[in-house]
Amino acid sequence: MATQSSISQPPLPLAGRVAIVTGSSRGIGRAIAIHLAELGARIVINYTSKAADAERVASEINDFPVREEITGKGPRAIVVQANVSEPSQVKSMFDAAERAFEAPVHILVNSAGILDPKYPTIADTSVEDFDRTFSVNTKGAFLCSKEAANRLKQGGGGRIILVTSSTTRSLRQGFGAYAASKAAVETMVKILAKELKGTGITANCVAPGPIATEMFFDGKTPELVEKIAAESPFGRVGEAKDVVPLVGFLAGDGGEWVNGQIIPVNGGYV
Repeated sequence: MATQSSISQPPLPLAGRVAIVTGSSRGIGRAIAIHLAELGARIVINYTSKAADAERVASEINDFPVREEITGKGPRAIVVQANVSEPSQVKSMFDAAERAFEAPVHILVNSAGILDPKYPTIADTSVEDFDRTFSVNTKGAFLCSKEAANRLKQGGGGRIILVTSSTTRSLRQGFGAYAASKAAVETMVKILAKELKGTGITANCVAPGPIATEMFFDGKTPELVEKIAAESPFGRVGEAKDVVPLVGFLAGDGGEWVNGQIIPVNGGYV
């Protein structure tokens, strides 16, 4: 009879690969980073201001049980502060990943994003708030995609996954600047996928619906949350765990034939 130690474990599909997950100190980004680590990837936890949260995510990953196929120099996860809207900081983030793991980056997941909790109409959106939204959500996705297009490992396994939003389809009032900033990214990724022809790198968007994160609840009354939940065929808002399996699939070899797509993951919300 086989002992527990002699029973072989299933292979880790992302073993030996390096992933940068922006905005991964909390929310959807945090869940994605942990999931990719569970699949075997070495992870860059990126944050802008929540250092303690980022360190906790990295500690959780670094405490994972040791697996033979991912043993090697250095930790399973590192923490890198970088504002994705600043070109030099995005470059430094990729530099840090290559230094720490002594390997090229294979996977970029851009999950960093902001949403104005005042939910202003377009008429009431200030130019400053519009610029800030586009700086992080659109320019940030552009800069990370640009760096990834030039630096991800070519020849297979390269993945660019940009987290957008189902608000580009639901078109809810009060989300004008936010939805527009995400719609720009969705257009960009379709072109990027074509421009990466011959590299083996895929580029896709994952577009969640309402997900129970700090950003979702900010500025919403309990009554509004209940109303949004009731609009879903499942009668609830989504959770980060509802999003991560799709990201994990796209990041792996099985997702290679999915390219240049915007994939909603919203439970039928829209």
